[in-house]
Amino acid sequence: MKLEVACFNLESVAVTAQSKADRVEFCDELNEGGTTPSKEATIKARAVFSKELLIMIRPRGGDFNYSETEFEAMKHSILELKNTGINGFVFGILTQDKTIDVTRNSELVALASPLPCSFHRAIDHTNDYFQAIKTCIEIGFKTILTSGNASKIDSGSAAVQEAVLRFGNQIQIMPGGGLRSSNALKIKEITKATYFHTSGITDATEIANLAEINALKAVIADA
Repeated sequence: MKLEVACFNLESVAVTAQSKADRVEFCDELNEGGTTPSKEATIKARAVFSKELLIMIRPRGGDFNYSETEFEAMKHSILELKNTGINGFVFGILTQDKTIDVTRNSELVALASPLPCSFHRAIDHTNDYFQAIKTCIEIGFKTILTSGNASKIDSGSAAVQEAVLRFGNQIQIMPGGGLRSSNALKIKEITKATYFHTSGITDATEIANLAEINALKAVIADA
């Protein structure tokens, strides 16, 4: 059972480096739900965190349907950050009718290769959740971060359970979205997932909490 921590600043990366977490998803702008960090910050995060480090590729907050200019910025970011020693990327593009944008996501996955790519919680805004998961598998994503087509994992755990049953042998289904040590055991038992995602933030500081991360890891790792 493994744990990924979404870190929205270098302070959180430093905290997570001291923890028992297995992976960091590094982003900027917590208030926007995560955007692409700078190259300078990415290099610093790589220096601080020695385990697996994934980088968010998202030009802005809001919806997941991007203009051509924004898409070009996403491609530029992948090329700029690809050789900084990181281990992969996290992104997700939808069409205006809330389906997976096959063409654009495929182009980014190819651009990121050989680094693996995760599809983020844009999946929870699609109009056909399980078809969207199938499409992500066909494109070549290795992981899907999801709260089960709901705003929080507490509400979507049954859908994540079904996703793990149907697709868990083809792609990593990783529950997240309001996951904390207090509800992790319930989510683990329902979903039967093997990788979990949290910010580990417990107050208004926007900095991950070491005790919370370790407590959550202890819950999911306890067989």
